Amino acid sequence: MFGLPRLRKPANTPAANEPVVGFVRPDSELLLRRLEFTVLRRLDGLLQGDYRTLFRGFGLDLADLREYQLHDDVRYIDWNVTARLQTPHVREFQEDREVAAWFVLDLSGSVDFGSRKVRKRELSAELVAVLARLFTRYGNRVGAILHTHHANEMIPARNGRRHVLHVLDRMQRMETSPAGKETDLAELLASAHPMIKRRSVVFVVSDFISKPGWGRQLALLARRHEVVAVRLYDPMELELPNLGLVVMQDAETGDQIFVDTHDRRFRQRFADAAKKREESLRSGLAEAGVDCLELTTDEPLDQALLRFTQLRKRRSQLASGATAAFTHKRVG
Repeated sequence: MFGLPRLRKPANTPAANEPVVGFVRPDSELLLRRLEFTVLRRLDGLLQGDYRTLFRGFGLDLADLREYQLHDDVRYIDWNVTARLQTPHVREFQEDREVAAWFVLDLSGSVDFGSRKVRKRELSAELVAVLARLFTRYGNRVGAILHTHHANEMIPARNGRRHVLHVLDRMQRMETSPAGKETDLAELLASAHPMIKRRSVVFVVSDFISKPGWGRQLALLARRHEVVAVRLYDPMELELPNLGLVVMQDAETGDQIFVDTHDRRFRQRFADAAKKREESLRSGLAEAGVDCLELTTDEPLDQALLRFTQLRKRRSQLASGATAAFTHKRVG
């Protein structure tokens, strides 16, 4: 998977504080064009049939019935079916109008990290480009909320390829958050509540390196919207290689420390701390009741999306009881 090219400011590029009307960086066009010919082309034949299964709308057309699960809205319980089967069942609806998709984007300092060719921030841009085009090609609208330590920016939901380029351009223009302040993901999620007024599909794209307490805000967001947590990470954040004497800097606060990575005990403590952070993250996502798409900087984006698609499809089949019924028939 290729990363974004290094940004170079052309001679006619407007300054950061100047209004931009219809201006899109060439890098954004090149990125989207490359992804359309690589990732999107491969996904076309594999994902089209699952599109409405994965992201059903919120209209009034009945799409399916399945057993009630934790965090389901009790208002959608079908009491007639529940009485007949003696098991709570809920209705799922197919939307009869377009679906709005929102990207809540964490662009803090830690997202700018990458130990290989691709940084987490570049991976985030690739994901937004692919998903935004998948949605807008079906006539749906996409919007974005961009967050750094010093500013939040909201891009209203619209459709069309030009709008996707505008979102990518704003992602590239947003400066990396200055060191000295730790990310507060709860603040970002809280700001998304009043901005996303209608029920939508919301992708929270972050590395989730943040102050604690974001789980409650994520759960509140998931009560009204269909939320997918997109977790960005780099392999070096989980296991530190033997690099000898190095200076490590906290991307959030700017604090530096001189360490000896040749020390096996230090690497083990690092791995233990990473494991503890992983457990806390997974626990927070589970309590919020949201799906998680994990993206790593050393894996092609299309493979991660296809794996996530299969997991969602499999879970939908299990929830509807189709797989269980098929298994029972074969055993019987």
